[in-house]
Amino acid sequence: MTSELAARSAITLDRPVETPTGIAERPGRWIDGWNPEDREQWTTYGSRVARRNLVVSVFAEFLGFGVFALWSIVVPQLNAAGFSLTLNQQFWLVSIPVLVGATLRVPYSLAVPRFGGRNFTIASALLLLLPALGLAWAVSDPQTPFGVLLLVASLAGLGGGNFASSMTNISFFYPNAEKGKALGLNAAGGNLGTAAVQLAVPLVITAGAGLALDRAGLMFVPLVVLAAVLAWRLMDNLSAATSNRESFTAALRMRHTWVLSFVYLGTFGSFIGFSGAFPTLLKSQFPDVSLSLAFLGALVGSLSRPAGGWFADRVGGARVTVVALGAMAAGALGAIAGLQQGSLPIFFGSFLLLFVFTGVGNGSVYRMIPVVFHLTAADRSPAGIAAARAVAGGAIGIVGAIGAYGGFLIPRGFAVSQSATGGLAAALLVIVGAYVVMAGVTWLAYGRSSSELGRARV
Repeated sequence: MTSELAARSAITLDRPVETPTGIAERPGRWIDGWNPEDREQWTTYGSRVARRNLVVSVFAEFLGFGVFALWSIVVPQLNAAGFSLTLNQQFWLVSIPVLVGATLRVPYSLAVPRFGGRNFTIASALLLLLPALGLAWAVSDPQTPFGVLLLVASLAGLGGGNFASSMTNISFFYPNAEKGKALGLNAAGGNLGTAAVQLAVPLVITAGAGLALDRAGLMFVPLVVLAAVLAWRLMDNLSAATSNRESFTAALRMRHTWVLSFVYLGTFGSFIGFSGAFPTLLKSQFPDVSLSLAFLGALVGSLSRPAGGWFADRVGGARVTVVALGAMAAGALGAIAGLQQGSLPIFFGSFLLLFVFTGVGNGSVYRMIPVVFHLTAADRSPAGIAAARAVAGGAIGIVGAIGAYGGFLIPRGFAVSQSATGGLAAALLVIVGAYVVMAGVTWLAYGRSSSELGRARV
């Protein structure tokens, strides 16, 4: 009987079908009665459905991050293709997708309960055709005005919004005991899209004679269509996925939401900002270096994220976050030394250290959020704990959105530094100072052994 239920869950049904686990499947791949905390339902039916949705979600989010990062690897090649852009204009093209993507995170997360996870994954995947085809058109003519390039680059922010909707959707599928692992896999799989595009695009655009930048966008078209088809065929909508508007409102009133957002601005903002700016930094400071090396930064930052959560589970998220921010500061100082000495190995190695610990910090901060709200719940009854969990869910959306804005500030900071001082060291020094302040705030709020949260090792 279990195998029959699993087979049913992979097709669209013409009428509601009640299963022994209380599940009802409706046309449009809607599932009623979903409760992953019900052990029988989870083991006989839910786990298989959840895994199938997770796999497709990771692929769609992977492509979203790839499109999101597309301009980061195309921009350093524009002048070689006949464009004439200043370094300031290049940093604008790198940063504008992040600004749009960060702004879309909250509405994208709210769209999942309203339209259904499957339905919105299909729509958000197909929307990626706009930035992909737009880029292919815009870069094909070196006479394209900068304003048009900026507008087309902003469309890449649609890929950044996909992260929020994907994480929100998958969170509804898994029980609390397995939610962290599932969300970690979803996030890491998506983040790897940045590294993949920075590795693949230089190879694709230089294959054969000349420099064909339009291929950077065109290569995504069949992959995006495939993601939409897989979501249509294999994913599901959950009627149990309810709107988080109330939890967002409650989270906005909580001090911890803003403290954690400030810290995440440093960790996730650094990952996104440096991932976007790193290829342009390499090309502008070390013109002879191959851009194919740039993908290593995003790669190590993505792979180290689960490690941050793992260490946070064992020694406490605040401690891991403080260490991560300290190591990030050391990496930024090393990058300054590399610039001053004109040393590519020092500059590149320092940035890899910085990237590794952005991932560690991302994992530890995300682990802290539900723990902090659980421990600070005034009402310790089951209902009170459930309410605190809902507010934590709202806070995750807010923290993630605000953190992403750091990805806009970093490239713009480099542009201002270059314009005002003729170099990038001033921007890196400001970033080091920010990391020190963030580490201090984290320790004072969550790390001190004299505080309740510190003793609990949040």
